[in-house]
Amino acid sequence: MAMVNAVPARVIGRDSVGWTLGFGVLLIVLGLIALMAPLVAGIAVTAMFAWLLILGGIVHLFLAWHARGAGAHLWEALIGIAYIVMGGYLFYRPLIGLVALTAFLGAYLLIKGIFELIMWFRLRGVPGSGWMLFDAVVSLLLAGMIWLHLPYSATWVIGTLLGFAILFSGISRVALALQARRLHAAAV
Repeated sequence: MAMVNAVPARVIGRDSVGWTLGFGVLLIVLGLIALMAPLVAGIAVTAMFAWLLILGGIVHLFLAWHARGAGAHLWEALIGIAYIVMGGYLFYRPLIGLVALTAFLGAYLLIKGIFELIMWFRLRGVPGSGWMLFDAVVSLLLAGMIWLHLPYSATWVIGTLLGFAILFSGISRVALALQARRLHAAAV
């Protein structure tokens, strides 16, 4: 602990500026690739989700061996098998999984938009509550776009959203690194 405190914060910051800048540029490139190939990015998300389900299933099967009581063994094993089967199905049928994830996203946006609209009605006299109405309208419009164009919207929705998220994450890290570089240069 004393060693960490002995190193000035600006040295740690100066050393990490290059890494932060490089990581930000990498994220920008990956975000742009995802935006140019949203179907590929969406399938990658589906494959990652499938692997997480399979890993979760393996963990449940492991827990089934260590659970106490016959009922616990059985339920943990059944849950583990269900995870593995669903993960395997998504892995081998990624387009179906992508459509399901897109439909789930559309349902989420619809429910979120409805709740935001209800909340706006309750808070409409509060200054700034117009942003809640704006959020509700955008969520409902996106949900409508997704649902009206299913299954075709699955080819671009998940990948495009992922691409924008990665792109803006990269932009924010590059901006942070450049600002840190300016601060370090001014401190010298």
